[in-house]
Amino acid sequence: GCFVVDGAVKLMKTADICAALTGEALLAIKKAYDPKVHAVRGHQGQIDCAANMLRLLEGSGLAADVQPGKVQDAYSLRCVPQVHGACRDSIRYAYDVISREINAVTDNPLIFPEEDEAISGGNFHGQPVALAMDFLGIALAEYANVSERRLERLVNPALSEGLPAFLTRHGGVHSGFMIAQYAAASMVSESKVYAHPASVDSIPSSANQEDHVSMGTTAARKALMILDNSQKVLGIELFAGAQAAWLRGEDGLSPATRAVYDRIRQAIPPVDQDVVMHPLMVQADELVKAHAISQAAEAVCGELQ
Repeated sequence: GCFVVDGAVKLMKTADICAALTGEALLAIKKAYDPKVHAVRGHQGQIDCAANMLRLLEGSGLAADVQPGKVQDAYSLRCVPQVHGACRDSIRYAYDVISREINAVTDNPLIFPEEDEAISGGNFHGQPVALAMDFLGIALAEYANVSERRLERLVNPALSEGLPAFLTRHGGVHSGFMIAQYAAASMVSESKVYAHPASVDSIPSSANQEDHVSMGTTAARKALMILDNSQKVLGIELFAGAQAAWLRGEDGLSPATRAVYDRIRQAIPPVDQDVVMHPLMVQADELVKAHAISQAAEAVCGELQ
């Protein structure tokens, strides 16, 4: 549980950066991130995410308050603060639960020497953590879910605002990023299975004395598997977003996303000819897990929420 909460907290910023880079590649409308919109709803995660998006996109020549011929973006771009923000609030909840639990007394019986009392209680029961881990797994799965939808828009010529199909200049001959999107879709689907709650299950043991258990260990293990999938999916979105920026013209990127683009390019070159994509996707995953993406952005735009 501690491992997955730590990874989730660090993933929040990277997810916003992924959305910002993809948003520029898809000529996003920044006005949807106006703080007035999010203040009137009042969810802190949403407010913080919208602030991050505006900071990341400040100075962009691609994303703008108004885009000719387009009233509004699809949900996966327009609703980034609402989706990512809800995930942030869920992560904060799990963080609070885990922080209390690792400092809690969970023995049985409990000895209170000052009162000269021993009490057989139930503080060992894992229900608080089980519910938090199931909730956290769902939130992490949603990061990947919406990320894959943005990725699909990058590779789909009907939705990509003029980018070449599958992000390759050699359409019809090269596959480009088609298989990368397949990989993301497969992990998103796998995480949907992992996201089924463990905490709703219970099998009695110990001659039915232990007749309700939390399944919290399973919930935490599943959440860790979802975290790994989501890190990989966001890495693929970054990989594709950098390719799209290269095709669109990286000079139009904001200072923050340009720093991210340059950091990606230190490990992953643009893809002009069909290559085996797996090693490049592994590189992207390693950048995400090393928190190199958020570090690159924050070196330019300051600390994100």
